[in-house]
Amino acid sequence: MPANRKYVRLAARKISQGIRDSFHDWTSEMTTPRRIVTTAGLLIQGYAMFALWTRSLMWHVTWPADRFLYPIVWIVFTLGYCVTNAMLTSEFRRKTQLEADQTAAQQIQRTLHPEKLEELPGYEMASFYQPFRAVGGDYFDVIHLPDHRTLFAVADVSGKGMAAALLAANIQALVRSIAAVNADPLNLAVQINSHLSRYTPSDRFATAVFILLQPDSGDLIYVNAGHNAPILSSSGSTTFLQATGLPLGLFKETEYQVRTGVLPPGAALLVFTDGLADSIPEENPETRISSVLADRATRTILTLKSLVDPALSEDDITMLLVQRAGTTSSNRVPTISP
Repeated sequence: MPANRKYVRLAARKISQGIRDSFHDWTSEMTTPRRIVTTAGLLIQGYAMFALWTRSLMWHVTWPADRFLYPIVWIVFTLGYCVTNAMLTSEFRRKTQLEADQTAAQQIQRTLHPEKLEELPGYEMASFYQPFRAVGGDYFDVIHLPDHRTLFAVADVSGKGMAAALLAANIQALVRSIAAVNADPLNLAVQINSHLSRYTPSDRFATAVFILLQPDSGDLIYVNAGHNAPILSSSGSTTFLQATGLPLGLFKETEYQVRTGVLPPGAALLVFTDGLADSIPEENPETRISSVLADRATRTILTLKSLVDPALSEDDITMLLVQRAGTTSSNRVPTISP
């Protein structure tokens, strides 16, 4: 069945990873001098075992006598063991410090994501964030602006782990600082793209969606920088907020288009990262998500979380669900205009 293709690909990746692990050099993360010393320690232990087997310190040479051979072999083996153990202990200490730094980074990253979304009259909002590792490269924010508008920002940095988390924190700071002056989605996309293109490595980029909502009318404007299309659902109809430009940080002169739309009463808007779609065992996961959003009885974060198969989850997962209270009127349906 088509839905099983994801499991087949997952099994193939795990088998491939197992083969690579079987031949992996576990000293590869050490510095070159430490790798040499560690390898020397292992060779010394091997030489001691060889000498014990041949009953000589040199092949076909019976010197020294047996009564001296065994103590010498023991001393040589212990020397090799101590050298190797010293290098491994120092590497373990370094890894332990890295884990402590990761824990601290995880605690800091939690402060970058809103733990509790501030209430927006006439709307219900819920979020879910699950990093694949201790820290992740997903970012989301809900910013209530002084002019009674609300900005929704979601970004997904390429890669995983600490490097992605640092870039996500940078994007969070940029969004907050730029939005304080001009929260226009086009302005956000252009300025953040320019910054990332100039100050980040060429292999690092981020997809992002910036949506500016007028709560009273439900009118919205957005820019989608190469991100998964947010899903707008109302009265059985589904609208996708498709990409209007390339991901942030790829090219400095990238142009972005602004689209407008409306979130009518009774409608729902889901903004998510690709970790959600990739972890749903369906050939077309967006269709499955849309069916959940179409039913107001099941339109909850908990239901959306239940779609995730942990066996397929290999990326950060972020969801931001915005629902407008009331009933959709006949002349206010989800529309997206250029």
